[in-house]
Amino acid sequence: MKKADAVPVIIFLLMTIISSTVWGQEVLPRPERPLKAEVGRTFQDSKPGKIAEVKAPKGAPNIVIVLLDDVGFGASGTFGGPVPTPVLDRLANQGLRYNAFHTTALCSPTRAALLTGRNHHSVGTGNITELATGFDGYTSIIPKSTATVAEILRQNGYNTSAWGKWHNTPIWETSVAGPFDRWPTGLGFEEFYGFMGGESHQYEPPLYRGTTPVERPPKPNYTLNDDLADQAIAWMRLQKSIAPAKPFFVYFAPGATHAPHHVPKEWSDKYQGRFNEGWDKLREEIFARQKKLGVIPANAKLTPRPSQIPAWDTLSPERKKIASRLMEIYAGFLAQTDYEVGRLADAIKEMGLWDNTLFIYIVGDNGASGEGTPFGVFNEMSVLNGVPEDPGVVLKHLDELGGPTAYNHYPVGFAWAMDTPFRWTKQVASHFGGTRNAMVINWPRRIKDAGGLRSQFHHCIDIAPTILEILGLPEPAMVNGAPQKPMEGVSMAYTFGDAKAPTRLRTQYFEIMANRGLYHEGWMASAFHGRAPWEFDSHLSFDQEKWELYNVTEDFSQADDLAAKHPEKLRALQDLFWAEAARYNVLPLDDRGGTRVDRKMLPFPGGERPKYTYYPGAVRIPETCAPNTKNTSFSITAEIDIPQAGAQGVIAAVGGVVGGWSLYVQDGKPAFTYNYLTAERPTVMAKDKLPAGPATIRYEFAYDGGWAKGGVSRLSVNGKQVAEGRIDKTVPGLFSADETFDVGTDTGTAVGLYPNNFAFTGKIKKVTIDLKPKLK
Repeated sequence: MKKADAVPVIIFLLMTIISSTVWGQEVLPRPERPLKAEVGRTFQDSKPGKIAEVKAPKGAPNIVIVLLDDVGFGASGTFGGPVPTPVLDRLANQGLRYNAFHTTALCSPTRAALLTGRNHHSVGTGNITELATGFDGYTSIIPKSTATVAEILRQNGYNTSAWGKWHNTPIWETSVAGPFDRWPTGLGFEEFYGFMGGESHQYEPPLYRGTTPVERPPKPNYTLNDDLADQAIAWMRLQKSIAPAKPFFVYFAPGATHAPHHVPKEWSDKYQGRFNEGWDKLREEIFARQKKLGVIPANAKLTPRPSQIPAWDTLSPERKKIASRLMEIYAGFLAQTDYEVGRLADAIKEMGLWDNTLFIYIVGDNGASGEGTPFGVFNEMSVLNGVPEDPGVVLKHLDELGGPTAYNHYPVGFAWAMDTPFRWTKQVASHFGGTRNAMVINWPRRIKDAGGLRSQFHHCIDIAPTILEILGLPEPAMVNGAPQKPMEGVSMAYTFGDAKAPTRLRTQYFEIMANRGLYHEGWMASAFHGRAPWEFDSHLSFDQEKWELYNVTEDFSQADDLAAKHPEKLRALQDLFWAEAARYNVLPLDDRGGTRVDRKMLPFPGGERPKYTYYPGAVRIPETCAPNTKNTSFSITAEIDIPQAGAQGVIAAVGGVVGGWSLYVQDGKPAFTYNYLTAERPTVMAKDKLPAGPATIRYEFAYDGGWAKGGVSRLSVNGKQVAEGRIDKTVPGLFSADETFDVGTDTGTAVGLYPNNFAFTGKIKKVTIDLKPKLK
C-alpha cells in the first residue's frame, strides 16, 4: 500500500476510535450521527432516518443544589442554632445530615469549586472575583479545561438553570459589552435569573435574565428571596410541562444570608429580645443543643473566643442594643430563606417528582461572616472601604435596619456564635469556623437511612463527582474542543448507604488570603495569618506565623493544639501543604486584601483612560467597568435639551443609597449630590431653573489629593458657574457592591434624596467624564 493510500485508512481508523470514545460519553458534545436514511432521487423512493435525541441516563434523577451564603455551622436550628429552619429539619429527617462537609472559606472560590469539581485555585478562583490578580490561581477566569457539572449535564440530556447569586465571572466581563462565555449561560446553564456580583440589595436587586439586564417585578412587598423562588418554580413547571421525561438541574443560590441583611419586619420581629444576653451566652446555648441533637460528638469541646472579638460584657448599653437588633434581623433573614427553599421543595412534590429528586441543601458557602466589624454597621460599605462607622449613625437609623435604606451587617461576635463550636469565621480558611458548613442530602429513591448522620470528611469539590457517579457518567476527556483537567474531588455516593464507611478523601488543602490549612488522613495543620475578616491586610509577616496541629478524628472542633507534642507530624503536613500548593496553583501566597488589585494589569473594557463618553441608554454598567472617579479630580459634561415644559431627573449617576454621586435636575434646577456612605450627602444646586432649549451642564470636582480626602464642587451652566460647595470626605474604594453607573436615570436605589429610577424627562445628547491625573 502506498503512503498516500494509507492516509484515508488511518483517518478512518482514528475516527472510529474517536467515535467509540465519543459514544462512551468521554468527549462532549457528541459528534453528529449520520442519519440512517435511504436516499433516492425523490421522496417517493426515499426513506427518512430518525433524528437522534440526546437522552439522560435511564432513571436519572432531577437534581437540585441549594447553596446559602454566609451561614455558619451553628446557625440553623437543624444543627443546634437559634434560628428555626423547619424545611431543613424536614429534609434532614427524611435524608442525611453531614457534619464534616467543607467549603473554601469564601464565596467565589466555593462556587467555582462546587460547580467544577476542582480546587478553587485550579479554576483561577483563589479569591473573590473583585480581587483578581495576574497569577494562574487568582485570575477569576474559570478555564475551558474545567467544564462545569452544568455543562456536562446539559450535554447529557438535562435542562439546566441557575438562580440568584453568580459571582464567578471576571469583573471586567460583567457589563453588557461581554464577552458572555463566562456568564452562567456560557458555562452550562440554559436559564439564568439573578445577579452577577457578590451581594445584592434584597429590595432593589440588579437582576439579569440570561445576559440581559432586567428590572425587578413590580410586586408589592417585593423581596429577592421570594422572587427567586417564584422564578425557579415557574421554570420547573414549564420545563416539566413541555418535556416531562427530561430531568432538570437547578442551582438555587439566593445570595442570602450575605449582607446586606434585608428582611421584612414580620420576619425579624419574631426574634425581638431573643439575643439580648449576647454572643458568649448564645454560643454556650448552641453548643448544648448541638450535643443534645447529636450533630457533634459527645466529646467535642467548645473553643474559646479569639482575642480580636470583644466579650459581650465589655460592650456599652448602646452597643448591645445595636448588636441585638442586628442579630434579630439576621435571624429573620435566615428564617425567610429557609421558607423560600421550602417553596421550591414543595413545588417539586406537587408535581409528583420528589421520589426521584436528588436535593442537596448546603447551608452556607463558607462560615458566618465576621466582616461586620466588632460592633456591627448600618452601612457595610464603610467596612469595605476601611472607614470606621460611628455608632451614632446606627442608633440614628435603628428603625431602618433590615429595610431598603439600610445596608446593615451584624457584629463579628454573633458571626462567631453562628460558627459554634469552631474557631473563627468566613475568610479564615485555617479553621473550621471558616470552612465547615452543615449540609443535608435528600433522595427518597436512593437514601434509605432517613435521619442519618454522616461524618466522613468531605469538601465542595466532591459534589460534582458525586453527581457523575450516581448517573453512571464518566468524566469527559474533552468538552467543547477543550481537553479537560481531571476532577480533583471524590464521590460521596458511598456515604449514602454506609454511615461507618471510611473517609475516601485523604488530603485536602485550604487557603484564602494566606490563612491556610492542610487536612491529611485525619490530621489538620492550621496557620491563621493574623488578619481579622474586617481588616484590609495582615499584621503578620510569613515568618511570624504560628502553625497549629489537630487530630480531627478525635478533636471535632480543633480545640487541642498538638503542635508541641508532635512536631514531626506538623512538619510533614507543612511540607505536604507546599506540595499541594504548587500542584494546584495556590502560589504565590498573598496576604493582602484590596491593595493586591492593580487595575492596569486587568483587561477592563477600553482600558484605563482619561476620557469616557456615554450616550442615552447607557445604564446598568457595573461600577468596576465605569470611570473610577475616586481619589482624583474629575469633571462631568452633559449636553442636554430642556423642553418647553421643563425637565427633571437624573442625567448621570453611580452608586445608590449606600454611596455614590449623581448629577441631576430637580424642580427645574441642576444639582450634584455626593453620597458619602449614607452618613453625609453634600449637595450643590443652582438657584435658577434651566430655560428651555439646549444646555451644557458641567460639574467639576477639584480634589485635595491623597486617599479618601475632600475637595471643591463647582457646577456651571453654559459656561457660567451657578453653584459651589465643599465635600469634606470621599469614598476611596467602592461606592457599592451591587449598584451601577447610569445615564438618564438612577437604577436600583437612589443616590440622592429623590425617587428611585428618577428618569430624566428632557433629552440627553451625550455625557462626558474626564479624569484628571491623580495627585500625590
